[in-house]
Amino acid sequence: MKTTILITIATATLVFANTNLAARDDVTLAISGRANSTPWIAGSGRFVAVAWGVTRNGGGDVVTAISGDGGRTFGPAVQVNAIAGEARISGEIAPRVSLTPRKGAAPIVSVTWNAKDGTTQIKTARSTDGGRRFGPAINLQAAGAAGDRGWQAATTDANGKLHAIWLDHRGLATGGDHAMHKGEHDGVAMAQKSGLYYWGGAPERELFKGVCYCCKTALVAGPKDELYAAWRHVFPGNMRDMAFTMSRDGGRTFSPLIRVAQDGWSINGCPDDGPALALDGKGAIHIAWPTVKDDAGVILYAVSRDGAAFSAPVRVPTLGGPKPSHPFVAVDVSGRVIVSWDEVVNGVRRAASVAMAATGPSAKVESIGDGSYPVLAAADDGMIAAWTSGPPKESVIKVRRLQER
Repeated sequence: MKTTILITIATATLVFANTNLAARDDVTLAISGRANSTPWIAGSGRFVAVAWGVTRNGGGDVVTAISGDGGRTFGPAVQVNAIAGEARISGEIAPRVSLTPRKGAAPIVSVTWNAKDGTTQIKTARSTDGGRRFGPAINLQAAGAAGDRGWQAATTDANGKLHAIWLDHRGLATGGDHAMHKGEHDGVAMAQKSGLYYWGGAPERELFKGVCYCCKTALVAGPKDELYAAWRHVFPGNMRDMAFTMSRDGGRTFSPLIRVAQDGWSINGCPDDGPALALDGKGAIHIAWPTVKDDAGVILYAVSRDGAAFSAPVRVPTLGGPKPSHPFVAVDVSGRVIVSWDEVVNGVRRAASVAMAATGPSAKVESIGDGSYPVLAAADDGMIAAWTSGPPKESVIKVRRLQER
C-alpha cells in the first residue's frame, strides 16, 4: 500500500490519503505542479518532521510536513518561507529541520534555509505549534554581508538554542566571484578567501578559512553544550579532505581544526559532495563522507570517542555503482549506526543504506529505492529515510521506515 499527500499551495486544494502503513511501505510527499526535492528529516519520539524544497519556473520555496506516528502518516505541508520563490534549492543546500522536545507539548520545529534575492542569505524560522504555522524568518548573517554563502547546517541544543554553520565567501566578493566561476578559484591560496562561519546568536563569526567552496556541511549537538562540526577543507596540495572541530561550551569557543583522514585525493575543483555527522548515546561521533581512493569513488566511515582523533576509516559497502555519493549517517535508539547514500546502478540512481561498525559493515546493504540524497532520522521504534524520487520536473519526496524494533 502506498500513501500520497498532494498539496497545492496556490489554490489551497488538498488531496490527502492518510492510512496506517506497515513497515517498509512508502509515503509520498509532494506539492502538486512543483518539483519536490532536497528533503531533510528530524525525529523525536513519534514526532517526525520532513522539510524539503519545491521549485517552479526558477523560484523555490521551503515546506514542512509533520508525522505524529513515527513516520507512518503525515499531515499537510506548510510553507516555511514568507517571501515566495526566495529559496535556493539543491542537494548540497537542503533546508535543515531540527526539533526541540518539550514536556506536554509537541516539539518546537526549526527550519534553516538558503535564500537568494538581491543578496545571498541564511534564514531560519520556527514553529511553536507542532509545525502548523511558522513565525517570521530571521537572517543569520549580518545585514549587507557581501558575497555568496550557503551549504548551511543547523541544529538545536538541549536548551532549544539554534546553532548554524555555513560556507561564506564574502572574501571573494571584491573581484573574486568572476574568477571563481571560471574555475580559477581553486587551490589553497584562493580557498583562504572562503571561510566556515558559525552563528549561535548574532553576530556570526568566522571559525576557519580555507574551506572547499560548495560541499555541504554537518553540525550536531550533544546533551551538555557540545557542538560537533565537519566540512570539506582545502589542504596543501589541493587535497580535499574532511575537517572537524568541536565546542564544549555551547559555541563560545571551538577546538583547533583537525583532519579526519588523509584520503590522497587532489582535485582542482569542488566535488559538490560533503560529510555527514551523527552522535550516539555514549558520546561517540560518527562521520561518513565521499572521496576517491585508488581512482575509484568510495564512501568512508570513521568514529571518534573524544573528538580529538578519528578511527582509521573503513569503506562503506555499496550496490556496486562506480561513484557512490551523498552519504548520510544516523544512530537509532538502540545505538545502531546506519549510513545511507545514492549511486547509479544499471543506469538508474538508487538510494541505499547499511548498518556500520567501526570495523566495517554489520549487516547487508539494503536498496531503499530509486532516487537520490537519502537522509535519515530515528523515531522511537525505528529508522526513517526520506529521499528525492522521480524525473527532475516531477520529482517527489519518498519516506520509508527502514526497520522495526
